[in-house]
Amino acid sequence: MSKPIIVPVLAQFMTATAGRNMTAPAYAAVVVGVLTMVLLTVNPAYETAHHWVQGVLWACLTFFVFEWLIRIRYAAMSHRTLSYLMSFRGLVDTACAFAVPLALAFGAQLRTAWLLAVLWLVKVVPGIPGLRQLRRVLVLESRPLLSVLLIFLLILFLGSVAVHFLERDVQPQTFGNVPSALWWAVVTLTTTGYGDVVPVTPLGRLVAALVMISGLGVFGLWTGILATGFAAETRRDNFLRTWESVSKVPFFASLGPSAIADVTHMLRTMDLPARTMIIRKGQQGDCMYFIASGEVEVDLPGKKVTLADGAFFGEMALLGNNRRGANVITTKVSRLLVLDLVDFRLLMARHPDLAQTIDAEARRRELENK
Repeated sequence: MSKPIIVPVLAQFMTATAGRNMTAPAYAAVVVGVLTMVLLTVNPAYETAHHWVQGVLWACLTFFVFEWLIRIRYAAMSHRTLSYLMSFRGLVDTACAFAVPLALAFGAQLRTAWLLAVLWLVKVVPGIPGLRQLRRVLVLESRPLLSVLLIFLLILFLGSVAVHFLERDVQPQTFGNVPSALWWAVVTLTTTGYGDVVPVTPLGRLVAALVMISGLGVFGLWTGILATGFAAETRRDNFLRTWESVSKVPFFASLGPSAIADVTHMLRTMDLPARTMIIRKGQQGDCMYFIASGEVEVDLPGKKVTLADGAFFGEMALLGNNRRGANVITTKVSRLLVLDLVDFRLLMARHPDLAQTIDAEARRRELENK
């Protein structure tokens, strides 16, 4: 490969590396490096191929150091070096590049130092879908979650003190002090029940039963709070995506923000690949479609009509005869907004101007197709 080819390829790789959390080579380096680190802990495998194992680990480490240098360079070019180094990604990149060399520099054994390669797994965290949503849920629901945490701690200490009082004379080695009883309270409240610490008195067992039932309630509350928060965030994200799609449809351009919000609540989005049958001729129709992006082909008798961004179809089945009059197929990847029959009638009642526009377009198409 000649130099004129190498330089653009390297420049493109450096640009992608600087601008993204993870690239495909970075994912590959993380997977290979961590698997090799695991192989390092298996004595027979390491003794058989220790040169290969160390070679792969050093190659992965070299890649992460090179990646860190690229990002430092681009951060310096945009005068964001300190901002990058103090960011989560910057701290992770720095740790991944220098944790193993620093451990070796401070005298750690080679196989012990390479255990720090497990930090490479943290590099994939920023690229995990939904983590931003999880962080938002935790922030928004922080007060209820902290309230349940306080209940958890309250039950934990009350249970440990109660079982210490009831069991200390019978099992002094196990429940002779409150810190020892706290271990029992933790495993009981989390319903883990390791079985190494068990109350034997009737009242002690009653306390244990109450602590276990309380543990189920506390974790049920946490689960309910997080589930409700995730459901609300999902609805919010769906609303924003649908709003963006609705605002791109010229048919809704004349609507005000309140009307668009009203429409957004009624519509549902549908992402379809090319050559997907949307409507089949002769079927019962119970919804109409707006094209937010993409293109569809309407197969009419004797001709085919192409509809692109902003157009709508399927309204004929909602205005009169509910039988579909033509086949409709996507010609490219498309995003459609679907309006069901009940919502269609409700929307037409709330916005008569939309009803007139749809009715006029339906009559025009009906005359055109005759």
